[in-house]
Parts: sequence; structure tokens; C-alpha cells
Amino acid sequence: MGWDHQQQIQAKEYVCGFCSKHVASNRGYWENHAHDKIYICPSCNQPTFFRWEDGAQIPDIKHGDEVKHLPANIEFFYEEARKCFSVACYTSATLICRKLLMNIAVTEGAKEGETFIWYVNFLTDKGYVPPNGKAWVDHIRQKGNEATHEIHMIPKEDTEELLTFTGMLLKFIYEFPARINGKLQS
Repeated sequence: MGWDHQQQIQAKEYVCGFCSKHVASNRGYWENHAHDKIYICPSCNQPTFFRWEDGAQIPDIKHGDEVKHLPANIEFFYEEARKCFSVACYTSATLICRKLLMNIAVTEGAKEGETFIWYVNFLTDKGYVPPNGKAWVDHIRQKGNEATHEIHMIPKEDTEELLTFTGMLLKFIYEFPARINGKLQS
């Protein structure tokens, strides 16, 4: 896709919210009254908006580490949570982190239709939660419950933390075992 009438604008380095690459661009568009700019990523050719007044980037980077070897349904929800974060939908991302706990449990053999706490206990009792990790899972559960049952919005900082914990849990359950299994089979 080509962007018509691109202009040369003040160069900017940033991490693209679409392709996650660290880039520098001097091509795009600017609004001359508010000084807002849209930069075109030289890697993926997607637009990123930068608001002059507060420096906000939209889409922002997807918070949380990339996790390899995820089952398709788990990868879908984890990436959805990361994408929600990148467009400042922090409450939505928090809700998806909570939903991931249930999906992980069912993917690992728990039956559907149980209570949410039952899924959390399943993950802990079956060894899917690392030692001293029950507090992470419980924190994800509690923040998810807060997002579900309370009126207020979930702040960016809380969602960053939840995505970090969720990514660590996914690495523990899926990525690290797949990596070691690959080495054992070599």
C-alpha cells in the first residue's frame, strides 16, 4: 500500500506498534496547528500517530514478551491482550489476561463449565504454576475480577504488570518445556 502525498517531516525514532521493529522515519504527515504527526514505518509501511501535546503514540508498542510454542487459542488471546494494550484499552487487556487463565486450564485438561477459582486451583494443583507463582496467578485473577465487577478503569501500569506476569506464566507452561524438549530430541 502506498501513502499518497507523503511529506518529509522531522525524523523520529520509535518502536512500531504494528511490526515491533525499532525504526526511524522522516516520511509522513503533520498537522500544522496542533503539531501532531503521522509517521510511516519504513519496515512495514503502516502509520503511527504521535500526539504533540503529550507525546502519545498510537498504536503504542505491544507490551509483554513474545512467547513461542503457544497453542493457537492461547496465542490468539495473548496477542489480543497485547494489541488492546497498544491502543490504550487497558481494562480490556486485563479482562483477556483473566480469560487466558481459564483457557490455559481447559487447554491443559480441565473440563469446561467450572467456576473461575476452580480453574485457578487446577493450574496450581497440576503444577502449571511455578513455585511461588500462585501469587502471580491470584493477582491476575484479582485484577481481572476488578475489571469485571468494578466500575473504574484499570490503569496502564496495572495492565503492564499483568501482561508481564501472563507472559512469564505462558513461558513457564509452554515455551520453556518446548525449548528443552527440542534440545532433548536433537
